[in-house]
This record gives sequence, C-alpha cells and structure tokens, in this order.
Amino acid sequence: MNKSIYTEEYRLFLLRLRKARSESGLTQVQVAHLLKRHQSYISKCESGERRIDIIELMAFARIYGKNLDYFIQKDSGVSSP
Repeated sequence: MNKSIYTEEYRLFLLRLRKARSESGLTQVQVAHLLKRHQSYISKCESGERRIDIIELMAFARIYGKNLDYFIQKDSGVSSP
C-alpha cells in the first residue's frame, strides 16, 4: 500500500499555492526575490518538501493578491494535473 505523508487537504493546499502563483503571472524566481529568499525555497514550499507556517502563507497571499480563504477553503476549486 502506497502511503502518503500528506493529507488530501494538504495536497489541495499545495495545488492552490502553485495555481495562485501561476494566476499572478509570477515565476518562482520573481516570488523568491519579493520574499528575499532563494528560488529553491519557493520550489520546496510548492512541492511540499517544506511546510509553510501561517506567517509565510500570509506573505504568499499578499504577493499573489489572494485572501487566506483561497488557500484553506474546503472545496478546492482546483483540478488535479
């Protein structure tokens, strides 16, 4: 049995995080620059390799022009790739 370390909710959260960046028209490099981080930080956040705390999520939301609700809504509104 293949067991994931992430819940379905977290998987959907990661999809929303990537979708928000895509909709904003920004690259990982551009977001990293705005956050004063390396591009690898953005990549790790988006892939789930690095967990995001609420303060970091607020920064992403501000950059992407989204409300926090967008990232934590129960109904995903995001289709799986």
